Amino acid sequence: MLRLEHIRKIYPTGEVLKDVNWEVKPEERVGLVGVNGAGKSTQLKIIMGEVEATAGEIIRPAALKIAHLTQEFDVTPSRTLREEMWTVFTEANQVQDAMHHVHQEMEVADPDTLENLIHKLDKLQRQFEGLDGYRLESQIERILPEIGFEPEDGDRLVSSFSGGWQMRISLGKILLQEPDLLLLDEPTNHLDLETIEWLETYLKGLKTPMVIISHDREFLDRLCTKIVETERGISTTYLGNYSSYLVQKEEGNLALASAYEHQQKALAKQQAFVDKFRASATRSTQAKSREKQLEKIERVEAPVGGVRTLKFHFPPAPRSGRQVALIEDISHSFNDKLLFLGANLEIERGDRIAFLGPNGCGKSTLLRMIMGMELPDEGQIKLGEHNILPGYFEQNQAEALDLEKTVMETIHDEVPDWKNEEVRTLLGRFLFSGETVFKKVAALSGGEKARLALAKMLLTPANFLILDEPTNHLDIPAKEMLEEALQEYEGTVVLVSHDRYFISRVANKIVEVRDGELVAYSGDYHYYLEKLEVEKAEEKRRLAAEQAAKKQAEKRAKQAAKKAEQKSKKVIAP
Repeated sequence: MLRLEHIRKIYPTGEVLKDVNWEVKPEERVGLVGVNGAGKSTQLKIIMGEVEATAGEIIRPAALKIAHLTQEFDVTPSRTLREEMWTVFTEANQVQDAMHHVHQEMEVADPDTLENLIHKLDKLQRQFEGLDGYRLESQIERILPEIGFEPEDGDRLVSSFSGGWQMRISLGKILLQEPDLLLLDEPTNHLDLETIEWLETYLKGLKTPMVIISHDREFLDRLCTKIVETERGISTTYLGNYSSYLVQKEEGNLALASAYEHQQKALAKQQAFVDKFRASATRSTQAKSREKQLEKIERVEAPVGGVRTLKFHFPPAPRSGRQVALIEDISHSFNDKLLFLGANLEIERGDRIAFLGPNGCGKSTLLRMIMGMELPDEGQIKLGEHNILPGYFEQNQAEALDLEKTVMETIHDEVPDWKNEEVRTLLGRFLFSGETVFKKVAALSGGEKARLALAKMLLTPANFLILDEPTNHLDIPAKEMLEEALQEYEGTVVLVSHDRYFISRVANKIVEVRDGELVAYSGDYHYYLEKLEVEKAEEKRRLAAEQAAKKQAEKRAKQAAKKAEQKSKKVIAP
């Protein structure tokens, strides 16, 4: 369907892609992985024709229709949902707008003008029919419930929908175009877990082949049938999902290391023979022959070290008391929306709690209240009394950085005893390399500031970490580094994250914000999912039992009424 052959891309700042080769076949879902800056988005732009490759070729059918779902959803807030969906059909939409204006003019037109407007409307209607406009209307009405909207939602403004629902609108607009290939660039960004899981299920049900860029490893794991890794400008294809890719890559690295070591030993042995007998009167001919053979041998390349170069550890902190924090009967509202109603939770030493719940349910507010930055309307939240050293990372933490310092100075001032090389290595893991470490904080992008703030925060000794979306703007290797550090961390952690893979690696307890309460599950993310399934099954059985009991009661009531009716007839009979 589409194939990239020997794609190379050189920018003025350097070579991004050296030799990229991969293909997408019918019904395949290809995941593109690699560190930030590896050239994943560049590959999508080359496919879309937005960027021209320096060398290589894109092979695809001439009539191939490609659609692209970007990180920023392409919607206009002032339109209604139905109007927004109509924008996909550009020409038909223009004709429909013209028909609408004619209708408005006809309402106030005099008799002479009215006849001309009737002819104009007739012409537009025939043009609309020629564009198959009425079928397009039915397509829109069909896809709205398919992506989760109710019929009455069609007249609501786009601005009234949350980010997750606006993603559905963008996806619906793309699907109305009936593409042959779907490109998805970080589609799960800023979505809550419920919406991410809906998107997974929906995309899995499509037969449309797709190429996906995502740092959400769980999303890649559940959806992809093939993984293409771009590392140092070169692509490697692995069949299967993300977990399969990890296994295959490790096996490949081990096999390459073994082959390299074996060849090096064999080459050293042959070279020793050549060196020993090169000047021998009786064996020099044999030595020269072996030397020529050595020159012809194709060398196995030495294994290249992976992109993960640092194992980060949190600085040591005093051991806290058993009770780290206590949430007692809190109730809290925000903008007339009730977030918590009599919620309770005890946080103990060693807990690694992930707070889950839909966007807007109060998770970030709860973290701020734990830090004492906000007070609940009712109830109280208090930290433990013994050696509690909190460390807090909030999503807008970057705003607290000193804009006049350089990236290097920001970190070095926190750890003055570190060597420059150590500081640069740490910054490299947070995607700062080369001359970027000497940039002023004021010149950084929002994402860069967030990464720098996280790196700085992780250097401060704390035995109680409070983390709000700590993996935002991090690529997969940086997430893995943070995961390993948290796994080895001996303190207590509470966090909010939409990254399920991260949660499953880090959390040992899940707390769901549900109907104003804090519902705790004493196990990891997979345990939580299992318990949810049990709860759903029990709720289903309960509802079925209630329905059966209701039907039985109705049946008995009908039987009783019938008997009463028969009895009354006997009483009044002559």
